[in-house]
Amino acid sequence: MVRADLVAALRQRLSGGGVSVGSWMQFGDSDVAEVMGRAGYDWVAVDLEHGSIAHDRLPDMFRALELGGTLPMVRLPESTPLECKRALDAGAAGVIAPTISTAEEARAVVDACRWPPAGTRGVGFSRANLFGTDFEAYRAFAQAPFVAVMIETRAGVQNLPGILAVEGIDALLIGPYDLSASLGQTGAFDTPKFTAALARIREVAGQAGVPAGLHVVDLSPEALHARIAEGYRFLAYSIDSVALRSAIANPLAAEAQDGDAR
Repeated sequence: MVRADLVAALRQRLSGGGVSVGSWMQFGDSDVAEVMGRAGYDWVAVDLEHGSIAHDRLPDMFRALELGGTLPMVRLPESTPLECKRALDAGAAGVIAPTISTAEEARAVVDACRWPPAGTRGVGFSRANLFGTDFEAYRAFAQAPFVAVMIETRAGVQNLPGILAVEGIDALLIGPYDLSASLGQTGAFDTPKFTAALARIREVAGQAGVPAGLHVVDLSPEALHARIAEGYRFLAYSIDSVALRSAIANPLAAEAQDGDAR
């Protein structure tokens, strides 16, 4: 399976200390997915939590991403067994599970993503195994799809050593907005409390040998390189919606506003 080979290559890169950069989609459009699949990312996460994307759009979006050799990931709307099964049965290479605050929650996600005997996910024909055509090959892959957990709460930071000790966690991704909100400073990313939480996450992740990740939302290569220099190794870069908004802005309108300001 090409999907399995790409996941194995991603794991090998991360386990060897390398960096993986993916991107993010909030639009449920397969044409956009096809463009992003050819943009040079290792993976693209389809955002079911904050994006306006229905489950029945996933197969076409995944096909479009895979045309470009890009792994389709899903940021789950909730870290539940049903959502894990839906995303993976549609053909996701892995999941990004939101709001993981305890080791028990992390273990439950890993369990819900895996077919028996490794886990408890329901077994059946689906788009993931081409409705039975690739059943045997997918049986092996379904023992360990890619799983990243999102650390987005004060409790998640406090319980991080136990979370990262759970077998089957491939990476973590910080949810900066929710984490800042949990710390009582919504959207404030330069406060001592928030920066201390980030430093703690990087420290614990380094000790556990689990790649720490962050979402660089703005279209800023400089910011991406700066985050990598800080030690992040599993990064999302921008969002389809942000890229469109930035690229489509009328330069004449911006110039007019600058002139008015003068």
